[in-house]
Amino acid sequence: MFEDNLYLSNLYEFLEQPTERETGTLTKGELPDDGIRFENVGFAYPGGEQVLDDISLHLPPGQSLALVGENGSGKTTLIKLLTRLYHPSCGRILLDGSDLRDWDTQILRQRIGVIFQDFVRYQLSVGENLGVGDTHAFEDERRWQAAAQRGLADDFISRLPSGYHTQLGRWFKDGQELSGGQWQKIALSRAWMRESADILVLDEPTAAMDAAAEAAVFNRFRDHSRHQTSILISHRFSTVRSADVIVVMARGRIIERGSHNELMANGDRYAELFELQAAGYR
Repeated sequence: MFEDNLYLSNLYEFLEQPTERETGTLTKGELPDDGIRFENVGFAYPGGEQVLDDISLHLPPGQSLALVGENGSGKTTLIKLLTRLYHPSCGRILLDGSDLRDWDTQILRQRIGVIFQDFVRYQLSVGENLGVGDTHAFEDERRWQAAAQRGLADDFISRLPSGYHTQLGRWFKDGQELSGGQWQKIALSRAWMRESADILVLDEPTAAMDAAAEAAVFNRFRDHSRHQTSILISHRFSTVRSADVIVVMARGRIIERGSHNELMANGDRYAELFELQAAGYR
């Protein structure tokens, strides 16, 4: 507690910072069938270097996009701009033909189901860990079970002492700790709680899973997201090759885009990385 208290001054200093007022009111876009557009988007942290530079990208409704590239290339930052956790330093992002800044924040986020690589492990019960994915269904056990089935978490949840009512983490009495892969399935199931979402974003969703679990997760993901716009970030090329469009990023810029076959035929960075990874399995 003493060590934690040393950081409270930093916390209060952060909370006292002015925040930008939300002014968006839109509940639907001007062009409902246009999907997602990034137009000359750039982003830099205050006082920092440019993280994204001149990103232009169009993803029509129902298509799948895979983002690949080295750590620090800007992939996750791009997603945080889409979810409006950050605002672009320049350019604009459109959803259904309307600027994200003009959308009502709550409506916008109801349309997006997302799991970030650094997901939160809540010291709550299993069901509540899922329920935070859609607070309107926080205590809906039927929704918990449906989401856990999609996220392939239902099997190990059924073996826990109290099932969906099992306390997770070590903060409280009788709390159960999970493996990294099991926590990741909980987080993945949490993203599936948002049934109204027509945009699904998975940021390294299987990094802590074994190969068999990873294959099962992506087979299930493809089956359930056929009519939704999906964005996948992964370092494993076996999982991204089936995407409609693959975008390769480096130092905050798009350096290649196309289908798996097109990028392999080009013989550039994507093909090089794919062959390097494939060589490890031969």
